[in-house]
Amino acid sequence: MQSCIFCKIAKGEIPAVKVYEDEKVLAFMDINPINDGHTLVIPKKHAENIFEISPEDLSEVISVAHKIARAIKNSLNPEGLTVVQLNGRVAGQVVPHFHVHLIPRKEDDPLKISWMMIPGDMDKIKATAEKIKSIL
Repeated sequence: MQSCIFCKIAKGEIPAVKVYEDEKVLAFMDINPINDGHTLVIPKKHAENIFEISPEDLSEVISVAHKIARAIKNSLNPEGLTVVQLNGRVAGQVVPHFHVHLIPRKEDDPLKISWMMIPGDMDKIKATAEKIKSIL
């Protein structure tokens, strides 16, 4: 995609601080990091979101994300690691190119991810599960 900033980074048209690169996947430092070590992992082939990426490219991205996560753990010694992947504007996706955020965590960092744990209606939960399973 011509206007996609991540495609331009993957093609070398826009500079990035690269951590890893192979034929299909690129990992680079986020220029707006939440914490030191905040890394993005992308497929070089454009796919807007998880609904569009091929299973093969998804597998490659996840494999590299795993490798980078272990390198982050061993080099930066974070207290934890948050893995984030957002799909669509309402979910918080800003760049319309599939990507995985690897965010090293520490106890007092600025990232807060939480939601209310409210027990659901089990009949509705089961009906929703059946609806999803019927499409698989």
